[in-house]
Amino acid sequence: MATGTISQKIFSRASGSANLVEPGEILEAGVDYVMSHDGTSVLAIKAFQEMGSEKVWDPERIVIPFDHIVPANNETAAELQKDVRAWAKEQKISNFFDCGFGVCHQVFPEQGFALPGLLLVGADSHSCTYGALGAFGTGVGATDMAEIYSRGRLWFKVPETIAVRVSGRLRPNVSAKDIALMIIGTLGADGATYKAVEYIGPVIEDLSISGRMTLCNLGVEMGAKAAIVPPDKKTDVWLAGRARQPYKQVHSDPGSYDYEYEYDITDLEPQVAVPYRVDNVRPVSELDGLEVDQVFIGTCTNGRLEDLAVAARILKGKRVIARTLVIPASREVLLAALQCGIIQTLVEAGAMIGPPGCGPCLGAHMGVLAEGEVCVSTSNRNFPGRMGKGGLVYLASPATAAASALSGYLVVPEISG
Repeated sequence: MATGTISQKIFSRASGSANLVEPGEILEAGVDYVMSHDGTSVLAIKAFQEMGSEKVWDPERIVIPFDHIVPANNETAAELQKDVRAWAKEQKISNFFDCGFGVCHQVFPEQGFALPGLLLVGADSHSCTYGALGAFGTGVGATDMAEIYSRGRLWFKVPETIAVRVSGRLRPNVSAKDIALMIIGTLGADGATYKAVEYIGPVIEDLSISGRMTLCNLGVEMGAKAAIVPPDKKTDVWLAGRARQPYKQVHSDPGSYDYEYEYDITDLEPQVAVPYRVDNVRPVSELDGLEVDQVFIGTCTNGRLEDLAVAARILKGKRVIARTLVIPASREVLLAALQCGIIQTLVEAGAMIGPPGCGPCLGAHMGVLAEGEVCVSTSNRNFPGRMGKGGLVYLASPATAAASALSGYLVVPEISG
């Protein structure tokens, strides 16, 4: 087979092609696992029924976590969630994760569905997170999800691949979130439209799986169809005891990329995305002193154990000034944070702990901002109305968020030890 990228090789296998598929080629491919949450399952089920479909193609391949508005915030949400539960039971979908398991993009990998070499589709734009484990993960709309429910297959255009090589050495107070924001700010919100972004280089290899998930989660914010980190030994170690099936690592061949960019992050400062665009990125130092009303640490971007640990290290023995919400990305994360004392540290510092889930990220039922209020958030979007009409969301790392919670204004974090 000719040389190719991870994406080309995954699509070649998934489409059953005897030859390596080429960028731009339109094909029908079989999906390995699909995911829809409490918000998107409602629409996908409606479309599934309107298509006249009666049975899903494979109930073991459909994953439904409840995370966006849980617990239900009103009667309408409760009724819709009740309908989804009933449909999942009728279809014998065993991979159903009800309230409390956590954010879909954390639960899906934790439960062993995101594996190297697989084609994964979610009814949520941040399904690109799964690329952190060497898979091709991408988001689709409800109608496309209904088609997959029915047949297990969907039409795709094979994307070109952008290689983003990251070299240098991270400063102690700079993380994967800062790298991702810097790259989005450089390439722009449409800089990778319908491309697969493959992160490579020594800095990426040194990142934990959590850091890689943060990086890939934000891929869609520059228009990427998928964001991928090549799998390695860290991938295998993280998946040990989790993987739902045997898998085979897939890697890009030398010289197979369509575009290449290189960044040296040795001098990179903590970054912040300023409302109302994720690509409106500036160093935190340029906005030092901006008064902050609320800090939110969590989401599928930065609600993992190492993120909470960073916040706890900064807040330990101190008290927050800005109201601070901390929401673990999953039950697994919450339990681990409880066991090692992180939750106690955060509560003693004055933070409020929420149940695992999306929480304030989408402005549905927790931490909604009032007109003109400023929130420093570890989430992935800062669009108008994202966390409340008239609210201003500044996207930053857990370290920047925690430091800002202590001071009551946006500040460059200083981490000792």
